[in-house]
Amino acid sequence: MAESKPGLRKPVFTKVDQLRPGTSGHTLTVKVVNTKMVLQKGRPDGPQARQMRIAECLVGDETGMIIFTARNDQVDLMKEGATITLRNAKIDMFKGSMRLAVDRWGRVEVTEPANFTVKEDNNLSLIEYELVNVVEE
Repeated sequence: MAESKPGLRKPVFTKVDQLRPGTSGHTLTVKVVNTKMVLQKGRPDGPQARQMRIAECLVGDETGMIIFTARNDQVDLMKEGATITLRNAKIDMFKGSMRLAVDRWGRVEVTEPANFTVKEDNNLSLIEYELVNVVEE
């Protein structure tokens, strides 16, 4: 067994101001600025005690802020002031603006507090994008 197993790649951390519409596979370390529950439904007494929870959390780093859509178990981790590492995050478009999300292939982890202050005057979720179809002739 002289073959060596290929090692895991080191994650390349992205800053919030580098996020663009339609991109995915981002790894970021962000601070939670605030959290707002937008949907909570489900029957805790049914055969499957499934509950669907969605919260919109304003997260950011020293370059800017963006809205992160937390789903189900992710909602519990998104405490105000917490430092979070988002792995394999993607950009979803919602009503023409960017939202950061982590699906089942990604990971949301609480990490040790970061020593940066969130740049609150650069909110990328406030920028409205328009889908333009380009026809090549």
